Amino acid sequence: MDELGTLLRPLRVRAGLTQEELAARSGVSISTIRRLETGKSRDHRLSTLNLLADALDVGPGDRRRLTAGLTKTGGGDAAGIPVDSETATDAKTPVPAGTSVHVEPPGVRPQVREEIIAAADALGNEVRRRWRQEVEQRRIHDPFPLPVRWHPAPPALTDRPETVQRLPPGAPPRPMDLTSREGSVAEVYQRIPSGRLVILGRAGSGKSVLTGRFVLDHLAARTPADRVPVVFSVGSWDPTAVALRDWLVDRLVRDHPHLTASAPGGSNLAVALIDADLILPVLDGFDEIAEGLRRVALETLNTTSMPLILTSRQAEFTEAVQDVGAPLVWAAGIRLAELTLDDLAAYLPLTARPAARRTGPGEEPVGGGRTEDGSVWDGVLAELLAYRDAHRDPAQVPLAVVLRTPLMISLARTMYSEASRRNPAELLDTERFPDVSALEEHLLAGFVPSVYRRPVAERAPGRRSPGQGPAPEHAERWLGYLAHHLARLGREQQDLAWWQIGASLPLATRILTVVAASALCVFVPELLVCLVLLPQALGETLLLAGLTGPITGLAFGCVFCVVTAFGREPFEPARARLRLPGTARRPGRGTGRTFAARFGTSLLGGFLVGPGCACTLTLDHWLYYGQPMADAAVLKDTLIDMLAFGLIFGLGAGLVFGLLATLETPLDIASAATPTRLLASNRMTVGRQILVLAPALALTIGAGGQLVVDLLQPLFGPMAWGAGSALVYGVVGGVGGALAYALSFTAWGQWLVLCRVWLPLTGRLPWNTAAFLDDAYSRGVLRQTGAVYQFRHVRLQHHLDRSFREQQVHHEAAAFRTAPVEQTA
Repeated sequence: MDELGTLLRPLRVRAGLTQEELAARSGVSISTIRRLETGKSRDHRLSTLNLLADALDVGPGDRRRLTAGLTKTGGGDAAGIPVDSETATDAKTPVPAGTSVHVEPPGVRPQVREEIIAAADALGNEVRRRWRQEVEQRRIHDPFPLPVRWHPAPPALTDRPETVQRLPPGAPPRPMDLTSREGSVAEVYQRIPSGRLVILGRAGSGKSVLTGRFVLDHLAARTPADRVPVVFSVGSWDPTAVALRDWLVDRLVRDHPHLTASAPGGSNLAVALIDADLILPVLDGFDEIAEGLRRVALETLNTTSMPLILTSRQAEFTEAVQDVGAPLVWAAGIRLAELTLDDLAAYLPLTARPAARRTGPGEEPVGGGRTEDGSVWDGVLAELLAYRDAHRDPAQVPLAVVLRTPLMISLARTMYSEASRRNPAELLDTERFPDVSALEEHLLAGFVPSVYRRPVAERAPGRRSPGQGPAPEHAERWLGYLAHHLARLGREQQDLAWWQIGASLPLATRILTVVAASALCVFVPELLVCLVLLPQALGETLLLAGLTGPITGLAFGCVFCVVTAFGREPFEPARARLRLPGTARRPGRGTGRTFAARFGTSLLGGFLVGPGCACTLTLDHWLYYGQPMADAAVLKDTLIDMLAFGLIFGLGAGLVFGLLATLETPLDIASAATPTRLLASNRMTVGRQILVLAPALALTIGAGGQLVVDLLQPLFGPMAWGAGSALVYGVVGGVGGALAYALSFTAWGQWLVLCRVWLPLTGRLPWNTAAFLDDAYSRGVLRQTGAVYQFRHVRLQHHLDRSFREQQVHHEAAAFRTAPVEQTA
């Protein structure tokens, strides 16, 4: 126990408090208190000790002793690290307001702490770069950002002011201004001592855009060792299955694979950053959590003390608060305000591009845009403003209600300001659009056709030229299939991961593709090898290749079934790349444990392939030489061959894949900056794996086969295994096995087989799916969140899913109606 523990525990005992009672009174977690008292804490702050001192109601002398104890361990200003201004009363040197930096834990080497801080700084730079790109892609600043205003949330949805301000018992709360002014939401967040904020708003009100602005503004003012804000789409979190900390770590590693690198203490960098309190989770989309899980999610968040920001639609969050009986603890809240008609009048005319011509004197413009006399929005805006100026309720006009959120304004801009031959005056037609729902559906339905009727600007050399792109009806059908795929994963699932698209197919179909791909990978190399080595036996060569391919494919299909039975599919992209032999290995998991884990899995897989090869020989001897299969000696030889081939392929695969794992190193920081880069990185990784696996497996199977035969012959008698057998099985096993593994058990291989071949063959996706997704992102239909895509808004996703299902029902009904006619004919 260190000096802090010897000071803290007597103070708690003297106050007559248990650790649980002290945690409830101070707001510090029980685990932190236990680590402090036992001297095992590796990550505590001066502000934490001040909270404990306030809860224990200690005097100035005891408080100074606690502070001095921390200073002796290397924390506070004595270590050259500034502390928070509100807790600096016991420090020797005051610090500027707003400074909040981690305290160096006792007994930790300075370079260890510096390594974690360096990782946080690198992560912050990468997050800033990504969000800048996303803001540009969403054209938020064109022509200028729509104003986002907010008001304090209803008191029933926030915690008590004294709790939010982390005041000791009996202390009166201070005024805390959370209203929107000229500053940003990042400035408002700095006024919240607890570091917890809930952002509420209706669908499409700009919550996600506001979080992006917060991230950029917060990072602009960030100092070393401050928290890095990272946006997490919380809708995919299942709090009943995964702890919040584990889910955050998993998402960090998915979007930033370089964080799998080893950190001091044995964990990886993602775990270290979370445990060091260097990540500020921005949990976007609480309302998108499955309806039955929101209450559990809020209860789970209430058991944590980490600073965070949570966004949600107000109705769903209110329901969760009522179910729990309490709001998010320590959390302040703001509610986004709707846009006004004055906002529309200032914004929409500037979005219209110059129109090419008029149809004639006094006639309306041909398409959306700006004429020499003004904007095509002038007439619409004039009528809406006339309702307001006449003191009539603009809400009686559906368009005035619809155009109160940034989402609907963006859809209207796309359809009428940027598209040709569309006049926004039709939006005022109350017979065609009698209510808000009809008008919103019209805007949602017209968005995709509009963006695919106009060319997308070329973004980089070598990319597709302007004007190229799928027809609107094809794009809408393919996007509908992807939206339906997400709906099958979960109603509120938004993460469109390229490695999960293949899972939209039934399991039986995926197993069939694995069998076919594996059979082809083995058939072709064996056919070529046998033709070269045994040109005189063409018939037997074709028979051997024709039998070995399908049987090996069935064996790979069985292994695929075993893997999927343990819940390891769909296969996730590799979070590591292969380094060249002789280069320095970046820190990672222990080499011995990595080798053992990979060896065991590969040993099982290779052993399951062995019986297929043994059965192939038996069938060949039966069909080509007439050897009876029912003979006892033949059955005995077949069983011996099963064991021998199982050991040959199992041990060979185990050794090769185990050694291959020692060449893996975490991906570079920019490798997963986008889904496209992650796909390219995995394609390169799989290519390198094939180049290493093929010769390594060939050599191991060829040379190791003789060793296995020498060990088994004293037990089972002479076995046929010569130089020719070693060469054939080595080359076929190496090349065919490497290719079959790559196509069957890697994320990129499954993507290639299912998304580049099978789904395009059946018309459900285009032939170049990756280019289509990137093109949809360029057109603003999709957005990027780390390593995955998401639809521009969940409402657009639901609309496309609903339209796709309606089309499927229509096609099935049409096929049913024509079936009797065809049968009669």
